[in-house]
Amino acid sequence: MNLFDSSYFTYKSDELFCENVSVKKIIQEVGTPAYIYSKNFFIDRYKEFTEAFEEIPHTIFFAAKSNFNINVIKTFVDLGSGVDVNSEGELKRALLAGADPRKLILTGVGKTLNEIRLGLQKDLLMIKAESEEELELINTIAGEMKKVARVAIRVNPDVDAQTHPYISTGLSENKFGIDTKSALGLFKDKNRFKNILFTGIDMHIGSQITSIQPFTEAVEKLSQIYFELKDSGVHLKHFDVGGGIGVKYGYEETFSIQDYAKAISPILKKLDCHIFFEPGRFLTANGGILVAQILYTKKNGEKNFIIADAAMNDIIRPSIYGAHHHIQPVEVHSDRAEIISDIVGPVCETGDFLGRKRKIQESKRGEYIAVMSAGAYGMVMASNYNARRKPPEVLVANDKFYVIRSRETYDHLLFDEKIINS
Repeated sequence: MNLFDSSYFTYKSDELFCENVSVKKIIQEVGTPAYIYSKNFFIDRYKEFTEAFEEIPHTIFFAAKSNFNINVIKTFVDLGSGVDVNSEGELKRALLAGADPRKLILTGVGKTLNEIRLGLQKDLLMIKAESEEELELINTIAGEMKKVARVAIRVNPDVDAQTHPYISTGLSENKFGIDTKSALGLFKDKNRFKNILFTGIDMHIGSQITSIQPFTEAVEKLSQIYFELKDSGVHLKHFDVGGGIGVKYGYEETFSIQDYAKAISPILKKLDCHIFFEPGRFLTANGGILVAQILYTKKNGEKNFIIADAAMNDIIRPSIYGAHHHIQPVEVHSDRAEIISDIVGPVCETGDFLGRKRKIQESKRGEYIAVMSAGAYGMVMASNYNARRKPPEVLVANDKFYVIRSRETYDHLLFDEKIINS
């Protein structure tokens, strides 16, 4: 049986540990399903990234959309990271986690008037604009507030990220960013926007990208725009590469952050500006697991099913992306046979599965399984479908663990609903 085993999630005497804490001990206290994160994974991953680019003046902005628990955000803030926020909710979470507003960037293709106003009120490092109409609105709001808005334009470089179409963002057919020609025109027409200071140029071509080639192509394209703007008198302070670096969920061929740095650094070194990165998945995905209890096992003809108490409302990536998460037992029994089984949840949808046709040891009711690589786009995408409560989150640091979000109660689900007698 193939086991996902790392220095952060490893087996000791055939029992899964997160760092130096037994996973079984954690779930005996908090129940299942439950998310468990390794703080030291987050720390080490961040240091690995920033050290890979130590020769280049740069700042990492943790992409809060990947995991917006305030304690996770705080872990990166304490390391010196900025934060990339995509909504008013993420902005408020980042501020609560202690982030310096001047190390926050407000992104998103559809910012509301309130979000733009809040970004200006809090004096964020910059707002990333993705359309001409948005620029006009930022300019108007800044004028009303008697402020100068620091703005970067997100350029869509029309590069195929070679990833799932739902998380590809750098093609002209995608909703994100402004095409090259239009972006150049807006930058050069800067005097039209009296209340805006253009500070940077940005891109983000997609997520879970497992080849370096799309990045080098996009960085090269964006650098050409940067130099064209510089030649025309538009001097930018930063160049934002975005995020999107793929991680290993199963058998993907990925690349190291060192190889990534080696590939794009020669281009970046030619630029006379500060480099921004916006990693999310890279920093958190393999630092988290979702633990579930087995409710039942059964056979339909020759087909095996393991029915767990975690479902698509807890982790939706397998259902909507067909995404692979390795699944393994919390306790290994070497004397048991291996079977091929679908691992499914209790939600009333055929699409409610954690994994299909997986090789796993024969399991028994009441035992536990771990859905690996669940530290990114797991809890943040959880829902209350079937009126199910969202799971708790636990952060492990060495030999201690902390419940950083409790399991929702039914009172949480019903607090703002009232029976109307009409």
